[in-house]
Amino acid sequence: MSGVNQIRQTFLDYFDKNGHEVVASSPLVPRNDPTLMFTNAGMVQFKNVFTGVERRPYSRAVTSQKCVRAGGKHNDLDNVGYTARHHTFFEMLGNFSFGDYFKDRAIELAWNLVTREFGLPEDRLLVTVFAEDDEASGLWRRIAGLPESRILRIPTSDNFWQMGDTGPCGPCSEIFYDHGEHIPGGPPGSPDQDGDRFIEIWNLVFMQFDQLAPGERVQLPRPSIDTGMGLERIAAVLQGTHDNYQIDLFRALIHAIEDLTGVRADGQASHRVIADHLRASSFLVADGVLPSNEGRGYVLRRIMRRAMRHAQLLGAREPLMYRLVPSLVREMGQAYPELIRAEPLITETLKLEETRFRKTLERGLSILDDSSAQLSAGDQLPGDVAFTLYDTYGFPLDLTQDALKARGVSVDVEGFNAAMELQREKARAAWAGSGEAATEAVWYSLRERLGATEFLGYETENAEGVVLALVRNGQEVEALEEGETGIAILNQTPFYAESGGQVGDSGNMTGEGTKVRVTDTEKKLGDLFAHQVVVESGRLRTGQSLELAVDHARRSAIRANHSATHLLHEALRQVLGDHVAQKGSLVAPDRLRFDFSHPKPLSETEAAEVEDIANRVLLENEPVVTKLMAVDAAIESGARALFGEKYGDEVRVVSMGRGSGNRPFSVELCGGTHVQRTGDIGLIRLVSESAVASGVRRIEAMTGDTARHHLTSESRHLLNLAGLLKTPVEEASDRLSALIEEKRRLERDLQDARRKLAMGGGSGDAGGVKDVSGIKLMARAVSGVEMRDLKSLADDGKKRLGSGVVAIVGVAEDGKAGIVVGVTDDLTNRVDAVSLVRAGAEVLGGKGGGGRRDMAQAGGPNGAQAEAALAAVEAALTAA
Repeated sequence: MSGVNQIRQTFLDYFDKNGHEVVASSPLVPRNDPTLMFTNAGMVQFKNVFTGVERRPYSRAVTSQKCVRAGGKHNDLDNVGYTARHHTFFEMLGNFSFGDYFKDRAIELAWNLVTREFGLPEDRLLVTVFAEDDEASGLWRRIAGLPESRILRIPTSDNFWQMGDTGPCGPCSEIFYDHGEHIPGGPPGSPDQDGDRFIEIWNLVFMQFDQLAPGERVQLPRPSIDTGMGLERIAAVLQGTHDNYQIDLFRALIHAIEDLTGVRADGQASHRVIADHLRASSFLVADGVLPSNEGRGYVLRRIMRRAMRHAQLLGAREPLMYRLVPSLVREMGQAYPELIRAEPLITETLKLEETRFRKTLERGLSILDDSSAQLSAGDQLPGDVAFTLYDTYGFPLDLTQDALKARGVSVDVEGFNAAMELQREKARAAWAGSGEAATEAVWYSLRERLGATEFLGYETENAEGVVLALVRNGQEVEALEEGETGIAILNQTPFYAESGGQVGDSGNMTGEGTKVRVTDTEKKLGDLFAHQVVVESGRLRTGQSLELAVDHARRSAIRANHSATHLLHEALRQVLGDHVAQKGSLVAPDRLRFDFSHPKPLSETEAAEVEDIANRVLLENEPVVTKLMAVDAAIESGARALFGEKYGDEVRVVSMGRGSGNRPFSVELCGGTHVQRTGDIGLIRLVSESAVASGVRRIEAMTGDTARHHLTSESRHLLNLAGLLKTPVEEASDRLSALIEEKRRLERDLQDARRKLAMGGGSGDAGGVKDVSGIKLMARAVSGVEMRDLKSLADDGKKRLGSGVVAIVGVAEDGKAGIVVGVTDDLTNRVDAVSLVRAGAEVLGGKGGGGRRDMAQAGGPNGAQAEAALAAVEAALTAA
């Protein structure tokens, strides 16, 4: 029962049998406590339950919580590898009571577990209690049978827990294990308590008070229990060692390091550092943290690079850490399936970071050696030298300090900070003269002061955040009142900011007495997330903690549409050819728009094939996989870059579907949010195809419920149409085509009839013809004839006359008129049709007229003057 996995399971099963809900570990990035860099204790995910803000369907819980302590207040990084029990990543076993049982039951459960289930000898155990907690002391005597000599009263805050300056708090009781006299150290509370002989294995927190103010403390109405047992520590005890790095889990990882480096551990710190930091790095990446120069990403990068430097110290010539991931997954993947799910991302991230860091390390160490060659123990490396290493060569300050530590040389940190500030001042001056709008100046100062916003939205849609700044009308403000609009900047957010064609998220922010609606989210200066907000009730102020909730339905629809654009992009390439390249996109909740290079419209067959291919891949329901890669390597591997997107040295590569060979169907560089599996898209329906510019086409599509509703609507319209046509649906198209053709035939026949009627019924006579100065004139006013047919009527008249002039005025339904004059060829040397038509057009209220000597036309607004216009033509002919 001494294996780590067995110990963890035994703990969970024991409390499960005793009425506790087995709750999965929460992510390492806290969703409900924005004041924490990482989840560092088992109770973090239950904070709101303890404070009464949140209710769960259970009153008892048990967890094995993954934790990281490597940044901020809880920072064990520098000690890792050099002590027996310091870790950056560790597992905290814990049982919790939310107003259910209290001290007596908690002590009974703890004692039975360690003595009966784990089988620890009672004479090796002792406990501590808060000095004033007589109740706990009495319970340990009664339940465990411990004598007073093994119940130590501790008067300090070590045995009194507080969540903060105010809020729930209470005394603690710790269980210690005595490793024996052969290990140096004394019991807790003694001068030698920091030795390794007596090791705390479990801390029971009795949460029984509410701290209202300094000196003011009242009893909680529902006292609760919060316990924590380090899995690595209890495993060491059960495996007969006082050194956590000797337990089976670490032995397996260290053995893998030995195999890959060819260097035996023999107590070297480097093997321990790599093993510990491998766990922290892998679990952080699995929970959505990626290396960066800001916030959590910076801490991850420090952890990775510290391990990578120790790999170099062991003589590893090639990147090492990514090759250790399979060993970690074998050891911990069953308990934490997210490791298995994220193994490709973890592997690629570690390989990329170590490849790049090795170049940095080699260059930086060479410069550092030259710069520090004359320094001795007790000397300081000048701050400007350290800053040059950081600024020019990407060599972090802490790495410079660590490299010099063995020689007893320190770094002038004040000088380093002064050089950093000087660079910022230069950047401010350069930016101020760049011509940016004055109203944007606020974002530069905010970005410099606050740093980048931590984006949590790849992993969650709900979190807590702290308001760092508020902006209204281009100016910083301390608060936004009810009804006011403005922009909120938070330390972390699940809201996606508009970029890469994907629209920004909307949703809600709520706090005590405050309700805020987020209408949009955009980026300022690349990584500062600006939330457009409306204060619906209460008052929004800086420093306020808020519950953040992305509009789930809207985000889900956006994710589906974004993933669909990737499938459509590749489908277009397969159908139309490799010349297809993205030229722009819009990913909104109700539709997607995709612009691409192609010289001509898609045929109906091509559009149907594109849609069919994309939906076939969708129905495979394959996982959508994300990797972190160097941008050049990603593009070389075949990943497609998105139009208009700016990429850094590291990029997210999104793959989906099964393609030919071992390649995925679609591989693209993309920073947007996506579905977990292609089947989550639901359905893809193309709704339009059009031209955007020369050589650029646009398709629009819908997905999921929107596409389904669209198809349902189209189906109803088709059924209605078939009903009107009194024909089956499958024959409706042919029936409608036949009706349209019949309508066209009837319209042609009607026009022919009207023309014949206008020219005398087609009898062939030349009735209505006058002799004007020896020239025959046919003059008629007609209605019900299309204006475009007047010329053909004039041609018919010329044929009937043989020799003469034809003048026809056509009056339209709106009262306007057109006039046409035709002259037979034998008279064009004497009569000009243009002159005659202009005379008639003037009477109709028109101006000018144009054509040839044998045929001319014009128009005017006064159709009532049709007969007068014909008289004017006759008068002009008389004068010719």
